[in-house]
Amino acid sequence: RFMYFVYILKTLHKSSYYKGLTNNLERRLNQHANRKVKSTKLLLPLQLIHVELCSTRTEARKLEKFFKSGYGREIIEEIANKPGWRNW
Repeated sequence: RFMYFVYILKTLHKSSYYKGLTNNLERRLNQHANRKVKSTKLLLPLQLIHVELCSTRTEARKLEKFFKSGYGREIIEEIANKPGWRNW
């Protein structure tokens, strides 16, 4: 059974965020780190600030859309202010 990850990356040189979903988080983060993702390749370095696990792609897509909404962006700001996340 597949699990889906909804993740949030923060650019370290400016305050912007990338929200994405994948069924293979390690592979996807490596793609970001190796400049294989068009929308983030010029934004490195990135910091992984949040990950949530979803049981279906539909659930993951809804969560990703939420994080892109106005209230979702407020939640991301709260998450981003918590210390202790690892850099990619």
